[in-house]
Amino acid sequence: MLLVRGNTISRLATDITDNTATVAVKIYLKREKPVVLAVSTGTGLSDNAENIGKLLNRKNYYFVPFRQNNPITKPRSIAYEPEYIVKTIKYALDKEQISPILL
Repeated sequence: MLLVRGNTISRLATDITDNTATVAVKIYLKREKPVVLAVSTGTGLSDNAENIGKLLNRKNYYFVPFRQNNPITKPRSIAYEPEYIVKTIKYALDKEQISPILL
């Protein structure tokens, strides 16, 4: 499982492997292993929405369900729900995305 911020999401979506995290993901994907992402970013519902969508449509990427962080003061911010981490990993090992993904 990888806790990801906006910068890493955009790197993964554009196949840039220039740091330890993105290289590790690339290795997992080459071996057809599931990559579980726990997203926490202030731009999840704006700049990174497109990148999240790209990763949702790629093979072997699985997301821990997330929610809007604070709709009033941070309307574009999202954060993963820690209580779903173990369940998401179990689903990912069976090649399934837990749903709903957006809480």
